[in-house]
Amino acid sequence: MRIRRRLFIPLIVLLIIAGIALIVFLRKQAPPEAARLLPGADGFFYINLRWIREVNATGQLPPVSREPEYQKFVEETGFQFERDLDQAAFAIHYPRSWGNGTAGSSAEPRFSEVFVGKFDPGRMTAYLKKISSSIEDYGGFDIYNIPLEGRTVRVAILSFDSVAVSNHPNPAVIRGMLDRSRKLASPFGGPWLLRKFYRHVPLASLSFAILRVTPEASTFGGLGNWSLLFPKPAVTVISARYIRALHLRAEAFTDSPDDARAVTEKASAFLSLFHAAEGSVGTHGTDPDVKTFFDSLKVEQAGDRAILTASLPAGFFRKALAEVSPEALAPIQRVPAAPPPKQTPAPTQPQRPTAR
Repeated sequence: MRIRRRLFIPLIVLLIIAGIALIVFLRKQAPPEAARLLPGADGFFYINLRWIREVNATGQLPPVSREPEYQKFVEETGFQFERDLDQAAFAIHYPRSWGNGTAGSSAEPRFSEVFVGKFDPGRMTAYLKKISSSIEDYGGFDIYNIPLEGRTVRVAILSFDSVAVSNHPNPAVIRGMLDRSRKLASPFGGPWLLRKFYRHVPLASLSFAILRVTPEASTFGGLGNWSLLFPKPAVTVISARYIRALHLRAEAFTDSPDDARAVTEKASAFLSLFHAAEGSVGTHGTDPDVKTFFDSLKVEQAGDRAILTASLPAGFFRKALAEVSPEALAPIQRVPAAPPPKQTPAPTQPQRPTAR
């Protein structure tokens, strides 16, 4: 009996240690919590600005030019995206015409976002109340319905440091985000497409995108005609991580090795054009950083995957930013402007009849 007890206690300890190790491993393999709160969608984008600031990747950014609407937002909330935003996660909803997308009745792409950062909940709440047309109480959360450009943007404060936003036509989308925020941060949570392909994102990536590519989405994001590179549907995983240089990696997951070979050959043809243009870009053609970037561009096939890799030196990054105008680096987040205060017209005084 004593021997059994002596063996039983170490066995329990080992099981506990193994359980903790398994939880830590799963958490490392899981997408960031901000991304796990997103709804099911056709594409996902995530960026960790806090890490970017820590590695000083944005130390050379020129000053941001603030538009009047954004300046008004900063004054009323005290929140600056370029300074206070730590993480941003986006879900991209394609319209139905793009291979049966998830945007519902919308004919254009719609977006759902989770922002994590340092903001004043009181000032943010006051601002949202000011610009919203109505407020919905959903399970203890306030959902602010904000009219913007013919659609409704729904905003909800999740906690002291996170906000959920969605312009999907179905209000159930943001309600689902609120429901998921109440649950514990399970490593098994998150949308199916994100969970399936996040394991292909390299460790310590500052940013990543997982996109369902369809030939129908020919003009999405101003990237030109995707069907020239992807004649058939595929899923792409794009990532960026900073280790002395910005390392870019894009993997296209296709249905067969033949499809991957077709994508690889087309990508190689485009790279040949890039290399041909290297010598015709003026004085930059002899720049060592530019040459390093062009030489690092490689594309290869691995089974049913086409893989593109590149390395962007820090010097190239700084020089490229130095040539960008401040207006081009204005915040892309369109902040709704507060409506002007309503003015009641002064009552008109009845006119006296003139004496004859």
